[in-house]
Amino acid sequence: MVGIVSRMLKFGVPTAAVTAGVLLLNDEDQGKSMFRTALAFTQNHNGKSFDEHFPRGEWDKNWDFRDPISLVDKRKWEKADEEGRKKLIEENKASATRNIFLIRHGQYHLDREHKSLTQLGREQAELLGKRLAQSDIKFTNMTMSTMTRATETANIILKHLPEDLSRTSSSLIEEGPPYPPVPDHKTWRPLDPEFYTEAARIESAFRKIFHRAPPSQKEDSYELIVCHANVIRYFICRALQFPPEGWLRMSLGNCSITWIVIRPKGHVSIRSIGDIGHLTPNKISFT
Repeated sequence: MVGIVSRMLKFGVPTAAVTAGVLLLNDEDQGKSMFRTALAFTQNHNGKSFDEHFPRGEWDKNWDFRDPISLVDKRKWEKADEEGRKKLIEENKASATRNIFLIRHGQYHLDREHKSLTQLGREQAELLGKRLAQSDIKFTNMTMSTMTRATETANIILKHLPEDLSRTSSSLIEEGPPYPPVPDHKTWRPLDPEFYTEAARIESAFRKIFHRAPPSQKEDSYELIVCHANVIRYFICRALQFPPEGWLRMSLGNCSITWIVIRPKGHVSIRSIGDIGHLTPNKISFT
């Protein structure tokens, strides 16, 4: 009987006949499986709108609170006439694009207090520095985490870039637990107080770094941020307005590149996530 029903499905026998034939198999395991398969093809999908078939959320256009109206001086706005208000809006529109390159540090010693780079980690940073130098991109500035492994990675990269490249260090982008992940990790379980304090710091870093270009910026920028995997993965979720609890579902290699683009209207896109094309197979690690 199963074979008959299978052939009926294959050759397009009318739905009613298929359903009737399948119902005869309800007492058999194979019949139950076939019934579910047939039902998937015979359900009536009429009556649903496109939006009901594809439910989706809304993009927050003012996610960084830097749309033109948010930047306008409220006192000037209240005093201005219609033409004056149009001028205020135009004066506060962004025109440049920001390119943010999130760099994960190289492989490091897990068993040392300061967790400095291993020899492989230093080689990874050298290869990354060479790739960035050969990219023909004129980088605007670099911000590095104050943790040893990130600072060491950044300094190796800087050897391959112009000496006058603006650079700074920030403790805001140090490693930490950014948000309680879903699903939970079997072995990595920070205490609630650690999430409470560190998540606030990493969110603060996101708000400071991620935003559309200010109206005063006239040229596109290319900014290097050397930091850590947890921080980068959280930034990806926040920048794309994805649920932040999903950050741990991604994995990033050491000395990988994640390239995020922020357009003048606040639209965000990603050119690459965890790009390690500059590393040969024997130089790849994920520690």
